[in-house]
Amino acid sequence: MKRIHMLFIVVAFIALVCAGLWGWVYTYVSQKTIPDGIRIANWDIGGMNIAQVEQEWKQRVEQLQGEKITLHIPAPHAISESTTFEQLGVSFRDSGLFEDIKKLSEGSLWERAKTRYNMPKQWDLNVTWDPKPLEQKFNASWEKQYLGVSVNAVRLISPKDEVSYIPDQSAYRIDWERTKQSFQKLIPHEFSNEPRAAQNMNVTLIEKKARITLESLQAEGIDRKIIEFTTSFTTSATGRAYNVTAAANTLNNTLLKPGDIFDYAKIIAETEKKYGFREAPVIFQGKLIPGIGGGICQVSSTLYNAVLRTGVKIVERRNHSLPVSYLPIGQDATFSEGNINFRFQNTTGKSLLIRTEVAERKLTVKLFGTMEKNIRYDIESNTVKVLEPAVKYVINNSLPAGSQEVLSNGKQGFIVETYQIKSKDGQVIDKKRISRDTYQPQPMLVAVNNTDELAPQNNTKKDHSEELILEDGVVQ
Repeated sequence: MKRIHMLFIVVAFIALVCAGLWGWVYTYVSQKTIPDGIRIANWDIGGMNIAQVEQEWKQRVEQLQGEKITLHIPAPHAISESTTFEQLGVSFRDSGLFEDIKKLSEGSLWERAKTRYNMPKQWDLNVTWDPKPLEQKFNASWEKQYLGVSVNAVRLISPKDEVSYIPDQSAYRIDWERTKQSFQKLIPHEFSNEPRAAQNMNVTLIEKKARITLESLQAEGIDRKIIEFTTSFTTSATGRAYNVTAAANTLNNTLLKPGDIFDYAKIIAETEKKYGFREAPVIFQGKLIPGIGGGICQVSSTLYNAVLRTGVKIVERRNHSLPVSYLPIGQDATFSEGNINFRFQNTTGKSLLIRTEVAERKLTVKLFGTMEKNIRYDIESNTVKVLEPAVKYVINNSLPAGSQEVLSNGKQGFIVETYQIKSKDGQVIDKKRISRDTYQPQPMLVAVNNTDELAPQNNTKKDHSEELILEDGVVQ
């Protein structure tokens, strides 16, 4: 009996202990407060009412997001922009605290007790930043308006052919990498019990140089006018004068870098596209005939004479089949679309600028660049041989028997050698032949009566003037 009584006492005691333990656990998990010792971002929330924590959390986050930050931009005129962290894309969230708080009232009694007991003591703010609002605030349009735009350096050539420069101007742009790094350091990661002073940040700028700087322009070596050469077209008809002017306008301000090869065919193609050509005499089979583009060879020939006087390398050049009136024989450069071109290479070691002027029916080509002032090139042409014109006979039965009539007098042809003479300090140091040109004679044309058995035979020979090449014009 005593044993049964003792067992009852033990069971009752255990039941009482379990009931007490259950009651204690129930009381423990039924608390409406945060466990003691819990802190989030330096804010002690241990022992606080859960509802109060949730309400104050929102207030504290709003306070952080609304904190003022002034951005200072050291532009040409200092600019300050006041904004908030929220406006600049910063957001603050808990790092899982409220998920654990929610678990305090969910699940079994044991799970809730376990959550409360094991809840971490330290919690961080989950801070995220989207840089797009900041980038949009100071976007490219804003930068252009407030930080300016870079201005290229400009080379000026005065009416007196003096070379001068307008310096470039740099602008500034935001150094986004360094600015973002600076901004991230200012973003708060803790709550403060005291109001925080407004933040200030200097936006980092970088210099944006102009695409064309004064140094880069000067390095091209366009130091001065090297040479100029002029030809006249005072007797040219309106169409030819137009063609000369059009091609000269296209040629104007052509810049050749060191080693570049000038191609006159490209100038003609561009001129035809931009301006078009007009009717003017062209050369075909050794004769002047009506055509389109007559006069374009005066531009290539004038340029040829200018470049000869700089000593650059002539790559391709050929004389006209007929002498031209505006230059000595041996010093012209013809052009035939698809057949004959004028090309030279800039071998001065620096850039070469070609400028043209047309005034009072005169064409002037000026070359600007780098050349030793004590160096001079002169051009000399010598006639090696005079070619007498042949006689070409045509039949005219209306003439009296045995008679003949001169329809046109022939013209002499020439073989010409041209030399380039180089002088230094007024003393000749080199003389070399640069071309040997042939200008075919134009035959005398004589009419004879066919009944004359003694009518002479033609003694003309085919020459390159009779090639099916159209010179000094373009093919339509």
